[in-house]
Amino acid sequence: MRNKGISVMVEGALMVALAFGLHFIKIWQLPYGGSVTLGGMVPLLVFAFRRGPAAGITAGAAYGLLDLVVDPYVVHPAQLILDYPLAYGILGVAGFFKDVAVGSFAGIFGRFLSHFLSGVIFFASYAKGNVYLYSATYNGSYLLPEYVISVLVLFMLKRTPILRDPYSLRKVKE
Repeated sequence: MRNKGISVMVEGALMVALAFGLHFIKIWQLPYGGSVTLGGMVPLLVFAFRRGPAAGITAGAAYGLLDLVVDPYVVHPAQLILDYPLAYGILGVAGFFKDVAVGSFAGIFGRFLSHFLSGVIFFASYAKGNVYLYSATYNGSYLLPEYVISVLVLFMLKRTPILRDPYSLRKVKE
């Protein structure tokens, strides 16, 4: 049982590192944060599907803290929580679902809500007009394409054993 916990931690660390590397392959970047990447959230979603929501939330929050260290944009301590560990941690809720499209939507929509709330509360001064519409449009403009890219990649990965629980594969061989 101890080896299983260590292997989950190592796998989580590898997925966080892979997500972090993919984060630098940007298709486009928005001026005040947020970007569309070449599947930067996929490793975190895969980890959540393989290991469940608790491990997925932990890995996502760890990724958010790493992103905070490398590329911070902080105006308030509550905004720091909303835009970094909470927003990325919520991706782990994908682990509650078996269907990759539904799970990815739940995780990425949760991330959207966290950034949306941060935008409404802390970045209202950037809005020219309705702050809710501004925050929804701004955050949706990069998270919707991220969702589409993530789901496309995940559907390709469904054909491989990557999305399966590694311990179920071991049981078949024994």
